[in-house]
Amino acid sequence: MKRTLLNLLGLFACLAILSSSFAQSPERFTISGYVKEEGSGELLPGVSVYVKGQTIGTQTNKYGFYSISFSKSEELTLVYSFVGYQQVLKTLKPPKRLELNVSLQPQSQVLEEVKVVSDAFEQQKVSETAQMSQISVPIQQIKSIPAFLGEKDVLKVLQLMPGVQKGREGNAGIYVRGGGPDQNLLILDDAPVYNAYHLLGFFSVFNGDALKSVELTKGGFPARFGGRLSSVIEMQMKEGNREKLRGEGGIGILSARLALDGPLTKNKKMSFLFSGRRMYGDLFYRPFIPSNQDGGYYFYDANFKINYDFGQKDKLYLSSYLGKDKGFVEDNTTPETTKGQLYWGNSTATLRWNHLFSERLFANTSLIYSDYFFNTYLAKKTYQYDTNNQKSLRKYELDYQSGIRDMGVKVDIDYLPNPEHTLKMGFQVTHHRFVPRSFSTVDIDSAANIFLNKLSIDPIDAVETGLYLEDTYRPLSNLRINAGLRWATFSTGQASYGGLEPRLSVAWTLPRDYALKASYATMNQFVHLLSNTGVGLPTDRWVPSTASVLPQQSRQIALGMAKDFPEKGITLTFEGYYKTMKNVVNLREGTSSLLDEDGLSSLLEGEKSNDLWQKQITQGTSWSNGYELMIQKKVGRFSGWLGYTLSWTKQQDPNLNGGKEFWAHYDRRHDFSLVGIYKASKRLTLSATWVYGTGNAITLAQSRYQTFANTPGV
Repeated sequence: MKRTLLNLLGLFACLAILSSSFAQSPERFTISGYVKEEGSGELLPGVSVYVKGQTIGTQTNKYGFYSISFSKSEELTLVYSFVGYQQVLKTLKPPKRLELNVSLQPQSQVLEEVKVVSDAFEQQKVSETAQMSQISVPIQQIKSIPAFLGEKDVLKVLQLMPGVQKGREGNAGIYVRGGGPDQNLLILDDAPVYNAYHLLGFFSVFNGDALKSVELTKGGFPARFGGRLSSVIEMQMKEGNREKLRGEGGIGILSARLALDGPLTKNKKMSFLFSGRRMYGDLFYRPFIPSNQDGGYYFYDANFKINYDFGQKDKLYLSSYLGKDKGFVEDNTTPETTKGQLYWGNSTATLRWNHLFSERLFANTSLIYSDYFFNTYLAKKTYQYDTNNQKSLRKYELDYQSGIRDMGVKVDIDYLPNPEHTLKMGFQVTHHRFVPRSFSTVDIDSAANIFLNKLSIDPIDAVETGLYLEDTYRPLSNLRINAGLRWATFSTGQASYGGLEPRLSVAWTLPRDYALKASYATMNQFVHLLSNTGVGLPTDRWVPSTASVLPQQSRQIALGMAKDFPEKGITLTFEGYYKTMKNVVNLREGTSSLLDEDGLSSLLEGEKSNDLWQKQITQGTSWSNGYELMIQKKVGRFSGWLGYTLSWTKQQDPNLNGGKEFWAHYDRRHDFSLVGIYKASKRLTLSATWVYGTGNAITLAQSRYQTFANTPGV
C-alpha cells in the first residue's frame, strides 16, 4: 500500500508538470459545458462537438461534459451531433472562457433517410478516432432487436457482434476474442457485476429500460480500464426525467416489467429512476401443486437511481441494483422426503460526485459496493438397508455457499489543456472478500446418530489497486494517438503482485474517410472463475490470485482499417488481431465445484481448507487470432449491421490432455450475423436477425465400459 501511495503522488506530480507546460500559451480560448436531452434533462455521453470547417473537435464524457479549446477568437460555429438526435449549431464569437450548455432534440419523426444522415451522422466518424475494437449500440436499437422469448437482452445483442462468441444455444454467456467468461469486465455505473445471468444463463440481469448507453471494448484498451483480459462492457443507467413523470411497462411470456422516472423537486434539480422486472411463472403453476408438495423458480431485478444537480460545478448520483434467482422444491408425500433450494444474486451501489474544477479540469469520485452470493441447500430423508437387510431412516444435508464482495473508491480526472491533448488520469482501490466455498454436510443414522462434520473455508481478503495516465494526442491533423500506462497491484495475506500495463492506439486518417489503425495492450487479471462447464453457471467460484495461483496476463495486438460513408450513414471496419494469454486458469481433470469424497477426507485429516481449492487449479497458456468485419448503420429508416468473424483459439496446459495443445471448447471457426431494423412508421417497427456459426470443438468418446453394481440386501 505504501508503494501504491508513492506511485500516486508521482502521478500527480507529473500532472502538475504537464499542466504548467500546457498552460504556457496565453491565447487559448475554451468553451465547456454539458449536453442534455431536450424534454428530460438526461446528460448525453459521446456527443460529438466540433468547430465547423476546422479539424478541432471533442466528445462529451460519460457524464455529458465537454471542453474544447482553440487559439483563435474570431466568429465560429460549434456543431453538436449525436446519433438519434437533431443536430444543433451554435454561432458565436467567444470570450476566453465560456460556459455553454446545450440541449438536443430526439429525432421523434421518420424523415427522409438522406436528411437523417445529414443531421445525425456528420462527424460521428469511426475513421477519425484513435480508438479501435470498440462498439457502441444505441439503446433504441437494442430494444428493437428480436429477443429470445420476448425478453430484451443487452448481452444477447452483443453476441451478434464480430469477435463475440456465445456459449450454448440461447445462453447469455459471452466469449470475446478467445477469452473465457470470467475475462469480461461488466460495469454498471462504475460497479463490477460478477454474475450477469438469470435462469441459469439464458437471460442477463441488465434491464434495457434502465440503461442509457452500452459500450463494448474488445482490444486497444485505454489505460483507465484494467482487471480483465478480454473485454470491457460499460453500461450507464439513465438519470431520470427532470421535466415530468413518465413510465413504461410490458408483459412478456416469462416476466413483467415496469419503469418509472421523473423529478423529485419543483426546481427540477433532483430526479429519480426506478426499473423493476419479475418472472411470474411460479405464480401460475403453484396453485396446481398438491398440498404436500411445493416448488418453483423465479427471478427478479430492480434498478434505482437518484441524482441532484447543485449547479454547473457539482452533481451527485446514487445508483443501485438488486437481483436474485431462486429455485426451490419440497416433497413430503412419503417418509422419504426431499427439500431443496438454489438461489443466487447480485447487489451493487455507487455514490458518484462530479466536480468541475475549471473549464478544462473535470473529476469524478465514486464509492463502489458490489456483492455476489450463491447458496444451495438440499435435505433428504431416505431408507437404507444394511448387510442384514435391516431398514433405517437416514438424513443427508448439503449447504453450499460461495461469493465475492467488493468495496472500493475510484477517482477519474479529465484534463483538456489544448486541442492537441486530452489527458485522463486516476486511481482505484478495491477491497475484495472471497468466499471460495462454505458448506456443511450431515449424515445422521437414526439409530447410531453419527455426525460426520460441519466444514467451511475461511474468507480471503485482498486489496487491488490501479493507477493510470493516458493521453489522446493529435500531433498532425490526420494522426491521432492514444498512449497510456497503468500500474496494477494485488495483495493477499499470502502473496503480492504488481505490474505495468502499457497501452497504445494509433489512427492514421487517409483521404475519402479511410483510416488505418493499430493497437497494443497488456492486461493483468487477479481474480479468477473456477468453472466445470465454462458457461457461467452460478455454482462457479470466484477465487483470488495467491502464492500458488498466479495472475493471468494477456498481450494483444490488432491492425485494422476503417471507412465511413457519410452520405449513407454507414461505417465499415475490418480488423485482425493476435492475442496470447498465460496462466489461464482451469480445473484439474476429475475435480468438481462441490466437495468430493477425497476433499472431505482431506479436511477431516486436518488439511488446511484454503489449500484444498488451490490444489484443484491448473494453469496453462492460450492464444487466439482472427479477423473481424463489421458494416454498421445506426440511423435512418433502415438500420442494423452485418458482422463476420473468422478465428482460431487454442490452449495448452501441462496437466490437461497429456500436455498437448487442444482447441478451446468455445473455439468457433466461422460466425456470421445479420441484423436489420426497419421503421415503417412511428408506431410500427419491423426487425429480424439471422445467425450462422460453425460448431464448437468437442472430443468424442472412444470406448465404452459396462459395470455391475453390488447392492447388499437386494
